[in-house]
Amino acid sequence: MDDANMCIAIAISLLMILICAMATYGAYKQYAAWIIPFFCYQIFDFALNTLVAITVLVYPNSIQEYIRQLPPNFPYRDDIMSVNPTCLVLIILLFISIILTLKGYLISCVWNCYRYISGRNSSDVLVYVTSNDTTVLLPPYDDATVNSTAKEPPPPYVSA
Repeated sequence: MDDANMCIAIAISLLMILICAMATYGAYKQYAAWIIPFFCYQIFDFALNTLVAITVLVYPNSIQEYIRQLPPNFPYRDDIMSVNPTCLVLIILLFISIILTLKGYLISCVWNCYRYISGRNSSDVLVYVTSNDTTVLLPPYDDATVNSTAKEPPPPYVSA
């Protein structure tokens, strides 16, 4: 690597450390806006990995060409070259799909954390879900705890 590439790699690494630290701090202190840069990075990374999977699927011969360009002392280079190209494409697609599934799960975790924090900071009425079909709206805490004497007493009990 030359000096320019090294500086770019260091700058990207420092930026990633900053974005991860912002997401961690935002989740700890419950600042929803601090999580957004990390979420955007995850979406961008997922999109790039999806493009790699599409490239492998559309141009399966590019894998063989990439392997040929590896240095001769690369471990298991000759063993990989001897594998059937169709089988190699399937193995790589399986590996990429597992990675994409994991990345999708982590994106949903960050999104749920963001939604939880932003909902917690802005909600006036709590929602208590009792089942899949019914939802009960709870009154604000101040209204529920005030002992109101202005209410009328219940009607007297009349025996039948």
